[in-house]
Amino acid sequence: MTSSTREWQKLREEDRKILERHLGVVPVKLGAIAKDLGVEVVLSSLPLNISGEISKSGGGYQIKINRHESKQRQRFTLAHELAHFLLHRDVIDGMGGKLTDNVLYRSGAAEQIEYEANRLAAQIVMPESALQSAFRQYGGENLSETTVELLAEQFGVSKAAMEIRMAA
Repeated sequence: MTSSTREWQKLREEDRKILERHLGVVPVKLGAIAKDLGVEVVLSSLPLNISGEISKSGGGYQIKINRHESKQRQRFTLAHELAHFLLHRDVIDGMGGKLTDNVLYRSGAAEQIEYEANRLAAQIVMPESALQSAFRQYGGENLSETTVELLAEQFGVSKAAMEIRMAA
């Protein structure tokens, strides 16, 4: 599974168990993960250059996703913001309780923070074991453009996100 990555190892045990309960169903139910983590998710009319943000809200956290972006983009943005919640609560709290990611997933936080969030987001939305299983169903040898498109559709992500994940 994804347990060998640095980001996965950084997760709290209870958070890891919540994720593991959801990673066997494709497309991964990101809203259900957020709910189980106690994170509120809201579709919002954010500025055009903003994909999402996570902020402290009352006693918990809230994620806003830009409603004007594609469904695939919204899914990856939600996974990215959940990754910030799972890995970087101290950073969010240290930045005034709010972390806003532009369309390039840049927030003003250290580049390493965004890199970690992107890696964990990819692992959440395209879990390794499910991805390998799906790839085998499509022949498992050549990563053709058609295979990438089929996988992207199955996992609810963009073709570009799938190409990056398959190259990792």
